[in-house]
Amino acid sequence: MSIFSIFKGKSVPDYPTDTVMDKEENPVKFTFFKHASFAIQIGQRHIYNDPVIQYAEYARLPKADLVTVTHSHYDHLDRAAIDDVTTHQSLIVCDQTSAEAFEGEAIVMKPGIKAEPWEGLTIEAVAAYNTTEGHTDFHPKAREDCGYVLELATGLRIYIAGDTELTPEMCALKDIDVAFLPVNQPYTMTVDQAIEAVKAIRPKVFYPYHYGEVEEKTDIERLKRELEGITDVRVFPME
Repeated sequence: MSIFSIFKGKSVPDYPTDTVMDKEENPVKFTFFKHASFAIQIGQRHIYNDPVIQYAEYARLPKADLVTVTHSHYDHLDRAAIDDVTTHQSLIVCDQTSAEAFEGEAIVMKPGIKAEPWEGLTIEAVAAYNTTEGHTDFHPKAREDCGYVLELATGLRIYIAGDTELTPEMCALKDIDVAFLPVNQPYTMTVDQAIEAVKAIRPKVFYPYHYGEVEEKTDIERLKRELEGITDVRVFPME
């Protein structure tokens, strides 16, 4: 049974999970909540990405060693959820706009900056923004929202794109093992852009995320079909 099923003697809902092996055959577990909210377990370390209170029972989950926040929109930055899942020892990594919510208690990132929350984990911020005419106000480049590349000492590289369309910065990424790419319009990538992104960065495993909750439905089946043989597309319910 998952550590997410029983914690401190309290049962909580079973959230979908998946496992990827790092370069030394150690398991890295992903737990999927909803939208852009998910968790990564590396050994006994717990990382939560963009926790939002209505997406999971954070107060009843293992406490965070690290929280990553990609940008300040309400469906990514939720102080109540972060308070529920953190302790005074937890680290928070976020973009400069989101940092205003943490009163100097966060590691502030800008695209291109690297941080080392602990020995064995490096995080590099990657620019996340819209490029399509008429959409650029959703996530303007000048605000410096962030995606993140998490690199383990064992060599596994995990890319969390944040809210973005296909960008030169994304296409320049190398040696990505696991990629989380957002696929919903008009706010992030179209299916065509996601396909192009995967073909550019060639992750071994691709998790579509941040889809649904908008009128235009994401054609997940087409995404899987057109990327067959290029990457391992793993779809978990994030709607």
